[in-house]
Amino acid sequence: NVLLAAWANILSWLVETLFPSLKHTLFTKCASEDTESNSENNTATRCISIGRPGGLEQLRTIRLLPNVMTVGYNVKNLCLPPFTPPLKQKLKGDETSCISSSMLSVPDDCVIVSNKYFSINYADCTIRWGLYESANEFVGFPIVPGFDLAGEIEFVGGEKHQDGFQEGDRVFGCTMFGAYSSRILVPKKQLRIIPSHLSSAEAAALPAVSLTALYTLFLAGAWPSPTMFTNKAVLVHSAAGGVGSMIVQMAKIVGLGPIVGVVGSKSKVKYAESLGCDVVIDKSSSDMWSIASKTSPNGYAAIFDANGVSTLKDSYDHLGSMGRLIIYGFHSNLPLGRSMLSPIEWVKMGIKMFSMPAFDPMDLTVSNRSVLAFNLSFFSEEIEVVTKLFDQVCAWLEAGKLRCPHIVEMHIDSIKESHELIQSGQSRGKIVVKTT
Repeated sequence: NVLLAAWANILSWLVETLFPSLKHTLFTKCASEDTESNSENNTATRCISIGRPGGLEQLRTIRLLPNVMTVGYNVKNLCLPPFTPPLKQKLKGDETSCISSSMLSVPDDCVIVSNKYFSINYADCTIRWGLYESANEFVGFPIVPGFDLAGEIEFVGGEKHQDGFQEGDRVFGCTMFGAYSSRILVPKKQLRIIPSHLSSAEAAALPAVSLTALYTLFLAGAWPSPTMFTNKAVLVHSAAGGVGSMIVQMAKIVGLGPIVGVVGSKSKVKYAESLGCDVVIDKSSSDMWSIASKTSPNGYAAIFDANGVSTLKDSYDHLGSMGRLIIYGFHSNLPLGRSMLSPIEWVKMGIKMFSMPAFDPMDLTVSNRSVLAFNLSFFSEEIEVVTKLFDQVCAWLEAGKLRCPHIVEMHIDSIKESHELIQSGQSRGKIVVKTT
């Protein structure tokens, strides 16, 4: 997969750099793509499809065939992702959208969501490059990226109301890829009613980052029961980012502290403080680890790190006894601010990969420290775990204990610009994209 991704990305770079007039030859048409219907047809599903690994040119806005929509990889009883076959459903007035008897029904455990907003995660850029493991394993190409969604239920499969959902409900949740879309088939268990005080745009910013953040606290031993250890100091890298901003708030809720937040620029300091950080370190102008050591001389009970090679070793070295390094990403291993992966960028990524720290089991044992890592996109079968995480997030939202990250709203027609923004490292909070 890595070799294929490297070849495809270098080909994109070559065409973009030397033969830009040939970019159209890099596009792959989807079998479910409707290229003949009126482009003004507002009932058709509109989505972002990536036909092969590559640069921003692979982010294609397409319309799907009638009654076809996007779907995640875990609706296994119906079809393979990223697109459904044409599905039977009822529209307003109980008129069927298609009378073909060959069409499949919406599964009893699923709903069709008329999606209003989805969010951008850095993982989406990795998916586009062909380097996201779960996307390669469970979907492949073409793929419709995206995890977070927020919209209205258009159709409920199975017995109506037995799961508490009905047409017209405002819902938010996650799909196992496929969220860059105006209509999505989603398992009911992956959705919740949007709290009344949240807009759809705010709701779309929450699922992936909040579930990821809460699971980091689970691994840190601080949820669902409070930590039993005396050391409660934690350090959060990228504290002003999507996941980081959630970890800070949740760490405060479960009684951890002092909470040290690390940000990449002066402009993010006040925002991190407002989230609940007791100390904020601007690593662009300060000696990060010197301040971190002074703040918690005995080390940290947990350090939450999605940076990768640039900080992992130092993060581990600053753990206290019984401390846990929680890893959920490798942003610094990937090129910052680069939409195209040139041959030089691949060489740099290879060097960084070989520079990754190794953790000695003997040292882990005698120092009483742990290293844990995870990726929620592999959790499709862990229904009980994800349900408990989502229920806790919703309870905190309803109680006003958890607030939405700062959001930057964009439009689906500006999808390339949204990817450029998140890759720049200058975004704060979450980028959400409107589908209509």
